[in-house]
This record gives sequence, structure tokens and C-alpha cells, in this order.
Amino acid sequence: MAGRKQFDVDEALRRAMHVFWRWGYSEASIDRLTEGTGLGRSSLYGTFGDKSALFRKSLQQYAQTYHPQYDQALSGPHSSPSAVVAAYLQVTLNRIADPAVPDGCLLTVSAAQFPALDAEGQAAVREMIDGLRAMLEQALVAAGAGEHEAEEWALCALATNKSLAVLSRAGFSGEDLATVAAGAARIPG
Repeated sequence: MAGRKQFDVDEALRRAMHVFWRWGYSEASIDRLTEGTGLGRSSLYGTFGDKSALFRKSLQQYAQTYHPQYDQALSGPHSSPSAVVAAYLQVTLNRIADPAVPDGCLLTVSAAQFPALDAEGQAAVREMIDGLRAMLEQALVAAGAGEHEAEEWALCALATNKSLAVLSRAGFSGEDLATVAAGAARIPG
């Protein structure tokens, strides 16, 4: 039937997300995206729009996949702010250890290439990071942290999350990453 997609749009988006995750926005060429998704240029453009639009949809897919895991881990109850940080970073370690996905974190790779993104892409990256920070702050307050402490610890936990993603891309072992996460979880006490 004319006009009907002959491919799984959700699967193509998941594959595009992996291309951006592996290569970053700058290096995710249209050739890499067509190869990674298995789609021709016309199908890619016709379904998702330009590269920037496909990137934003990939970010949304990433958030829909991973942010509920963070939300669940942070929902508590937690015995202390340290337990909140540990739960948050465990989600990160689990994602990093998953052999079905690229090393690191799509959000971290995207933040590192922030100047290459258009204004909408930059806003999407920043909104996702700010959303994670707000989730952390709320969970830390619920676990007994003061408001100012929660702000500081959330920022430190977020920075540790991003550092874990970078270290994983550089080939650090799971044991090394777990050591970093455990150290960060001890900071709030």
C-alpha cells in the first residue's frame, strides 16, 4: 500500500539513537545513520526529518528508556543521602555494563559536543540534565538532606554520573567504575 512504512519506525529510531550514542552528533554522519538504521536517505529524512530532528528524537527515546530507571531507583525510601547517590549511580553502572548498548551515555556525549548542536538540541540536552538534577535533589531531601546540601550533592552525583560515562568510553573496568561510584556515594555521609 502506498505511503505505508515498510520498516519498524521504533527500531530504526533505537538504532539511530545508538549511532548518536556511539559517535556523537558531530561524527554521526548521514552515511553512518543510514548504515546504522538500515534505511535509505529518503526513508530516513521522510520519517524523521533532518539530522537535528532525528537527534532530538533519539534523545527523547534515550530519556524514555533510561530516566524511568533513575526515577524508580530514586523513589525510595532511602535510609540516607548516601543511599540515594548509590542507587542513582547503580543505574548508571548497570547501563554501562549492558553489552547491548554503546559505551558511555548519549546525554554525556551530547553535552560534550554542545557547541555542535543547534539551539533546539542544546535546549533538549540541558533540559534532560536539569531534569536528572531535580530528581536527585528531591530524593536527597526526602532522605534527610537539607535543601542546600541536596543541591550540592545532586550536582556532585550528576558530575560523577557523567564522569563514569567518560571513563567507560576510555576503557576503564567495571571494577574501577564501581570504585568511583562507591566513593561518590560515601561523600554525603
